[in-house]
Amino acid sequence: MEERINIFLADLESQKKEVLKIYSSLDSKVNELRKNINNEDLTNSLAYKLHNLYSAYEDMFKLIAEFFENQIEGATRYHIDLLRRMKIRINGIRPNLLSDESFNLLDELRGFRHLFRHAYGYELEAERIIRVTEKAMTLKKIFEMDFELFVNSIIGKDDR
Repeated sequence: MEERINIFLADLESQKKEVLKIYSSLDSKVNELRKNINNEDLTNSLAYKLHNLYSAYEDMFKLIAEFFENQIEGATRYHIDLLRRMKIRINGIRPNLLSDESFNLLDELRGFRHLFRHAYGYELEAERIIRVTEKAMTLKKIFEMDFELFVNSIIGKDDR
């Protein structure tokens, strides 16, 4: 069992690195957009990175759900159900990954990703993209603490 947990934790850490890599790109792009607020290409690029950020988080959530065999059924509400599942502690199975604060910020990011994916004729507003990015940057700090608590709880350093 220890080997299986070590593999899971390595996969989880790898996915966290993907999330952090996207954050690095977000940080530089949002600073560029603030200087050039009318740049449509930068606006679209930043929005795409925000879309990718939520997707990377969701990939992490899938890893957790698959490892602990608590898959989410049904395609219609899959994304919100998966996110909600990460907020709850499942007694005897796993700790919660997300605090209420990170859940709320991730839910906003999930909503933005949905809009981005489905609003084909919609023109993105630079100011809104900047606000969503600022919230995502706030999420980064909170999530890093949540992630550490989650991992420590799994390896027995915390009894969340």
